[in-house]
Amino acid sequence: MKTVILCGGFGTRIRDVADDIPKPMIPIGRLPILWHLMKYYAAFGFDDFVLCLGYKGQVIKDFFLNYETATRDVTVRLDSSNELVFHTRHDESSWKVTLAETGN
Repeated sequence: MKTVILCGGFGTRIRDVADDIPKPMIPIGRLPILWHLMKYYAAFGFDDFVLCLGYKGQVIKDFFLNYETATRDVTVRLDSSNELVFHTRHDESSWKVTLAETGN
């Protein structure tokens, strides 16, 4: 079953905490509140997400497009191979995340 999460809005009531990022990306610990919400749903078997993006949606896109490097320990080889070696695991591999631009 798909889980739709509305990630738009200007976040005017929380602007003093995070003016440069959208509300869903406000960190709790080292990960955004959106991740924690998705983790909660996934604990009950809901791991097919549709994120309806709006204001500053590119920040959310960037997080998920760079998910592995954002959430795991990694070694980067700077030679011609540009190899990435991940040192930690995560249990979000079953997640399917659709990033839908829905406007501001």
